[in-house]
Amino acid sequence: MKKNKNVLFLGLVSFFTDLSTKMVYPIIPLYLMTVFGVTPTVIGLIEGIVDSMASLLKVVSGFLSDRIKWKKWLACSGYATGLVYKLLLFFAGSWGGILFAKIVDRFGKGIRTTPRDMLLAESGGKQKLGRAFGLQKMFDKAGSALGILIVYVLLLSGLNDYRMIFLFSAIPAVFGLCMFFFIKEPQEIKSKAKKPKIAFFDGLKQMDGRLKLYLLVVLLFNLGSSSTVFILLRAQNVGFADTNVMLLFFIFTISASLLAYPVGRLSDRIGRKALLVAAYFIFAVVYFSLALAPNAAILVVAFIMLGAYTAILSVAERAFVAELAPPNLLGTLLGLKSTIVGLVILPANLIAGVLWDTIGAWAPFALSAGLAMISAVMLLIFLKPSNHESPHTP
Repeated sequence: MKKNKNVLFLGLVSFFTDLSTKMVYPIIPLYLMTVFGVTPTVIGLIEGIVDSMASLLKVVSGFLSDRIKWKKWLACSGYATGLVYKLLLFFAGSWGGILFAKIVDRFGKGIRTTPRDMLLAESGGKQKLGRAFGLQKMFDKAGSALGILIVYVLLLSGLNDYRMIFLFSAIPAVFGLCMFFFIKEPQEIKSKAKKPKIAFFDGLKQMDGRLKLYLLVVLLFNLGSSSTVFILLRAQNVGFADTNVMLLFFIFTISASLLAYPVGRLSDRIGRKALLVAAYFIFAVVYFSLALAPNAAILVVAFIMLGAYTAILSVAERAFVAELAPPNLLGTLLGLKSTIVGLVILPANLIAGVLWDTIGAWAPFALSAGLAMISAVMLLIFLKPSNHESPHTP
């Protein structure tokens, strides 16, 4: 019962935190462009720096999580920086100040994500990994949707003072931190802290071959996986008003929230491979549609499909890594996957920004779609099914 409560309250942490974060995330690129005159290339640089830093820190926090007794307070300290982030946004007077605020926030994200995922994996159990990750992602995206809806209503009502929105967004961040008082360390996690640890490089040598292949695919795919900011700018580029861009993002998050838990349950039944392949194919279709002359209808459908991709990948990917990782390197390998993303996300965002500025708004989306299609084909052909999957599973 305590394990189930853990999954629920970790989901509520994500709900309130993402409600807070998504009250500011969609308006930051608009704020940078309209108030500070920042170009897409600089936005790509900012997003690349902060996302890379967050991803690179995850292997460090994962390594620590495999060796310390109390995961929840490590995760809590990372979530606390989200509150500091909103206050820094309020006081920022330049795009450099925005960059610093985002660095603080991404530092916290890099610290909190892996210990949180370890708590989810241990609380959910091997047979219900997909459900645990799916429930957390459902709450995560529900909070995102509500945050976007709130900022949409505020903008529609005439509140164009972005700094006041930054300040309001700090309130749900406080509620998210309060949820940690209800989260318990599962007893088996505490006992694992007493077991002999596997050295990092020895653990990498023991890594399942399927996991090695998947990490290679992750590297390739993320070379073209630029920040969601570029999708929001693309919507603005084809004529959507700022407030309507908020609605598109709302559609995306609702789609992801509604699908996350069913996808998690499905992955526990049929395995992860089919869902991972499907996620990359959906991503390719979405980005091809964004590269081609998109109209309003295409963008709405694209955002719904992007929500489906997010739900599928975020659930199946974490469950896949947790399923194949040696128990004493669970945190390290969960973090390693994110660190691989961090190694390429800065150049990916810079490439996207340069392609946008020099060739056209369609170019970064065409690159992303092509790499996603190659990644899907690689998984389809070369990734062997897990033990509980049928060999005929795609």
